[in-house]
Amino acid sequence: MNISQTKLNKKDVLIIGAGGVAQVVAHKCAMHNDVLGEIHIASRTKAKCDEIAQSVHDKNSFKRPATLHTHQVDAMDSAALIKLINDTGIEILINVGSAFINMSVLEACIETGVAYIDTAIHEDPRKICETPPWYNNYEWQRKQRCADNNVTAILGAGFDPGVVNAYARLGYDMMDKGSVTDIDIIDINAGSHGKYFATNFDPEINFREFTGTVYSWQDSQWQTNDMFEVKRTDDLPVVGVQNSYLSGHDEIHSLSANLDVPNIRFWMGFGEHYINVFTVLQSLGLLSEQPVTTAEGQEVIPLKVVKAVLPDPSSLAPNYTGKTCIGDKVKGQIDGVDSEVFIYNVSDHKEAYNEVGSQGISYTAGVPPVAAAMLVATGEWDTGKMVNVEELDAKPFINLLNKIGLPTRIQDANGDRALEF
Repeated sequence: MNISQTKLNKKDVLIIGAGGVAQVVAHKCAMHNDVLGEIHIASRTKAKCDEIAQSVHDKNSFKRPATLHTHQVDAMDSAALIKLINDTGIEILINVGSAFINMSVLEACIETGVAYIDTAIHEDPRKICETPPWYNNYEWQRKQRCADNNVTAILGAGFDPGVVNAYARLGYDMMDKGSVTDIDIIDINAGSHGKYFATNFDPEINFREFTGTVYSWQDSQWQTNDMFEVKRTDDLPVVGVQNSYLSGHDEIHSLSANLDVPNIRFWMGFGEHYINVFTVLQSLGLLSEQPVTTAEGQEVIPLKVVKAVLPDPSSLAPNYTGKTCIGDKVKGQIDGVDSEVFIYNVSDHKEAYNEVGSQGISYTAGVPPVAAAMLVATGEWDTGKMVNVEELDAKPFINLLNKIGLPTRIQDANGDRALEF
């Protein structure tokens, strides 16, 4: 990525969302505005965007002198978003708002020819765990329109999904052709936020991941389980021995279509306290997305009530300590010998807060879409069509993440070492 190339391709960016992940995205875009251009941020509540802009200013994050422009927009309103895109002249949109807005935001990008990047799969607030593969229910139905309009759309470019998709591609390509049997994605948060109970990102989205059917890809077909039904234990770098549970997750739904691997699973780490509280809430019906009527005749959605009484995830950052470890274990053969590699990242909550004012979960989710935007700006990932991360060249992505805050390591027969290309 040379200077003349970045000057030639520098593109203005619009960030949609104003939560903890959006704060990370804003800081990181500012830190790399020699590659990216003018930076805008918009959400339904402009005051939240202003707070992020102030944080960027206070930490002096801009690499080159600039202003973080803030706007109010309802991202569910494609027409309003189209107007904002046209008024600002942005060329790359990073969507880190609620998963409920993906389709309206993507629609605005298709209509305006703007590159689209998101970090999670679209969800209908009225439905949980639709028929797999989930991408086929919404995003992939717009593949042809993206291609017809030469619109770059990079789906699931956070950490998981996102970086773990790139890890899966790298591990897959390291193995002998046709030999990969298993990809196990393991997500461990060994940190502590000091609260009795809280979620690391939007409680509504967080709980929806775990209240429905657990879909995994096994024996080249979809298998169903209940949440917390299947457990594994791993001794992982830095965070040590950890339990994780088979969970449904976005990346399985694209990896199963794009890589010829019979077994692809996602495992999420949970402590006993989280499981106990979650189980009580679910058993009482408090995690339901369906409306109920109170004795006073008021209609409420239990899940939204629980969200309202839990701590705001962004409030957890100042006191968060500990580390995360997220990576892919890939099994296959190398030169005819049975082999396993573990490609992973370890991040520190306190270091993330000191750098950008957000905790480590937001940090790991927010840095990758900025790397993706930079690769779109330089042309390396400017595909002119819709893709998932594993369909792209993972090497420049990993190299860039190594430089901007998320270093990758690998454990294999040669030991544990930094992974770079």
